[in-house]
Parts: sequence; structure tokens; C-alpha cells
Amino acid sequence: MLHFDRWKIVLILVLCFAGLAYSAPNFISKSSLQGVPDWLPHQQINLGLDLRGGSYLLLAVDTNSIVRDRQQGLINDVRNALRNERIAYTGLGLQGEGVTVRITKPEDVNTAEKAIQGLSTIVSGNSFSTLPERDLAVVTRERQITVTLTEAEKIARTQSAVQQSIEIVRRRIDELGTTEPVIQQQGVDRILVQVPGLDDPQRLKELLGQTAKMNFRLVSNAMSGQQALASRTVPAGTEILYTSDEPRTPVLVERRIMVGGDRLIDAQPGFDQRNGEPVVNFRFDSAGARQFGEVTRNNVGRPFAIVLDDKVISAPRINEPIMGGSGQISGSFTVQAANDLAILLRAGALPAPLNVLEERTVGPGLGADSIRAGEIAAIIGSVAVIVFMIASYGFFGVLANIALFLNVAMIFAVLSVLQATLTLPGIAGIVLTIGMAVDANVLIYERIREEVAAGKGPIQAIEAGYNRALSSILDANITTLISAAILFQMGSGPVRGFAVTLAIGIITSVFTAFTVNRLMVSVWLRRRRPKTLYL
Repeated sequence: MLHFDRWKIVLILVLCFAGLAYSAPNFISKSSLQGVPDWLPHQQINLGLDLRGGSYLLLAVDTNSIVRDRQQGLINDVRNALRNERIAYTGLGLQGEGVTVRITKPEDVNTAEKAIQGLSTIVSGNSFSTLPERDLAVVTRERQITVTLTEAEKIARTQSAVQQSIEIVRRRIDELGTTEPVIQQQGVDRILVQVPGLDDPQRLKELLGQTAKMNFRLVSNAMSGQQALASRTVPAGTEILYTSDEPRTPVLVERRIMVGGDRLIDAQPGFDQRNGEPVVNFRFDSAGARQFGEVTRNNVGRPFAIVLDDKVISAPRINEPIMGGSGQISGSFTVQAANDLAILLRAGALPAPLNVLEERTVGPGLGADSIRAGEIAAIIGSVAVIVFMIASYGFFGVLANIALFLNVAMIFAVLSVLQATLTLPGIAGIVLTIGMAVDANVLIYERIREEVAAGKGPIQAIEAGYNRALSSILDANITTLISAAILFQMGSGPVRGFAVTLAIGIITSVFTAFTVNRLMVSVWLRRRRPKTLYL
């Protein structure tokens, strides 16, 4: 059992050298890594917010906005359903938490109720009930019909909005070029955002605080925005919006959306060739390009408002039809503002506004203190383990310490290859692994002592020690690995960081104990051929 085939020896040595090579960049500064040849590993472990510093935000999805949007859509649905049945009605609108409508003729009430009930569907993705639930509740009293959203529909809408918001927030932050942001759901309607290395929470809030619902509308030619404000009368089908720059100027725009922002497929920052000012170049999909071309062809000479979150960011005049499906947004942007707007448009619009509940900035000094404390703890733990193993097992303790060193190197190597994020609890997991890593060697050496006391020779005693200790070591480590897996699955944030380093440490410690340490003992036996063991 102590015999190793050549290919096994080569494989073990390759894994050991790979572990040393991939762990080495973590102990070298980034400036020093620039001089390392390209064929050598350059990847370093990503440091978490508590070690590197950065920005922390706790956001809440505006669930009231989600309900309002659904109710506004429901008003249009009810209107279309009644028109299709040619039913006369009055007073269609939002009243309290429901949409109400009054049917003009009593004989049309039943037909209207059936038509409105036909708008109701089964709520999908509702995990709070095993029974199918519908999204609308329809109540009729005399000639008035009230339609309200059910609780199951509100929950489903909130869940969908939170998941969609998480994905859009992730896309926006990824565009900033940061590494390993933590974006996860907390509770029913909250989103936790941690961005290591970004020490400007204000920019992060501005980037995430905008819904980024963009649309393109025609500017009304009935009157100007100033005239509409002065006369206090707004023509039907129009509304007053304000420009995004200072001083804010009123603009009278048509309510009808000519082209929706959901048709955008790309947006990139650039510079205007005429004056060199920062702009945002955008491009529509094929359907959006057709709509955009038709609108510009039919409205040459009219201003065209580009509206972002109910603010007019630009209102250029249509000088000629734009048939290519692309355009340019200008508006006295800075370079960063143009870049941020392009990020917002590429990532897509949020389904609902996000409100900032809590914000923190973690300075790099706190992270440096944490790293220094973790290093001290690791050094003290390592020295204590090394001294204990040498004092207890002599030369065999030295071999166990060499395996321990390779074990720690492999942990850092695996974290580097996986590009995992190391947090303070992760350092705690590594320190714990240092203490646990020699457990396998202790079990093996104690078994060998028992075999020597029973009168077996060195080779037989060592072989029996490894064989008999194997099952005990596997049982102990598998149960710990299961615990780490449960922590990773059920936990979040720092708990997951601890679980990852613990799980990696368990696997590498078993590998070093049963391959690296065993190989070193085998080589020593072949060269020295001892008659007795002093263990």
C-alpha cells in the first residue's frame, strides 16, 4: 500500500507545484505582478467588503409602485374589454385599492361582469399556496363593478419585481468593472448590495436609484411648456415634464409613447464630432428601428423628446428621417454622466423604484486591520500546531508540517482559480482548517504507534496505520463537509465565505494527508529502511 506508481508520483508533484504557483500571486503586490512573465499565474483572491473596503447599500423595492402600475394597466384592460363587448359605461377609474366602473344599462351588467372576469388569470410562481389562485377579484353591486388585485397577485408581482431588479442591479454594477459584488435578496422586498473597492456610495446610489424607464415622445406643437404653465391649461393627450439640467425648463410633450426604451439593444458613450461634447449613442432593434424611422419620417421639423424617468434629457429637432435605427443623446453631459447613462440604458429599466434604506462606506483601513489580525491569528495557530506536531511525533511531525504548508497553499490556489471572494469569516475558516488539517496525521500516527506496540515492523506498522485510520478520517471529514455544504446553501454573505474556505480546506487536508504525507513517508522508508520506529 505504500508503493506509488510513477504516474501517481508525477500527478502528486504536479498538483503540489500547481498549488504553490497559483497561491504565490496572493503574497505579491499587484505592482510586482506586472513584472511576472505572462505564462505564470497572475490571479489573486478577491477580497470582500470587510477586508478591501467599499460601499454597502440596503435597498427596498417600491411595492406600492408595482401595484399602481398594475392597476393603471388594469384600467386599460377593463376599458378594452367593455369596448369589445360594446357596453356603455361611465366613471372608469381608480378608487381606493380597486378599479371601479359603472355600467350604463342594467341589462349589460352580467355581460360586463363576464367580460371583466375573463381578464383574470391563474397566478404563476406563487409559493405561498398549494391551491391555484387568481390575480383579480371582481365584485358587482347593482351597476357598479369593482376589480381589485388579490393578495396572491401582489405577492407574485413583488417576487417577480425583486428578482428582475436583482438581475438589472447586477448588470449595472458589472458595467462599473468591479469584481465580485454581493447582490442578494433579503426578506420579501429588500436587496443587499456590497461592492468591494468602490468607495463612492453616492455614485452607486445614483446608478441604482434611477428606474431608467426611457421613451421617445413628440413635443406638442399646440403651445410651449411656459405657455401651458401660465395658462394653467394642458391640452388633452399632453403633459408637462421638466428638463433634467439646471435651470429646469418645462416642456409640453404628448402622452403617447412613440418608441419605448425596451427597444434599445445597445448604448455607448462617445463624443459629438461637431463640438467634442460627451454624448450617448444608442441603437434600436429591428422593430424599434422601423417605429423610429416612421415617426421621424412623418414628423420632420418637430422636436422629439427623449424622456428618462419622466425627465426630458434631450429634445432635438427632427431635421430628416432617421432610418438606420440609431441615434444620439446629447444634453451637456460630463464624461462620467454619459458613461453612467449608457450603463443604465444597456442594463435595462427597473420594474419599480429602489429606495435606499441603509448605506455604509467601509474604509480600506478597517480591512487592513482585519487582514493584519487574521494574519496574526494564522501565524499563532500555525506555530502552535507546528510545535505540537514536532514535540509529539518528532521527524514524522516535521513531515506533517510540510503537508500542512502545502495544504494552506492549495487552499489559496483553489480560491484564486475559482476567483472566490475572501472575507473575514473566510480567514477564520482557513485558521480553523490549519488546526483541523493535522487531525488526519494525528489519527494515522496514533494508529502506527498502536501497531508498533503490538510488535509489527516499520513497514507493516505504517501500512496498517494508514489503512485503519482511513475510514475514521473519511467519516469525520465527510460529516464536516456536509455541514459546510448546508452552511453554504442556507447561509448568505459571510456565512458562505466561511463555508467555502472550510469545504476547500477539508478536501485539501485529506489530499495532503493521504497522498503528500504518505509519499514522503514512503520515500523515507525506501531510503533509510529503519529497523525500528521512534514515533
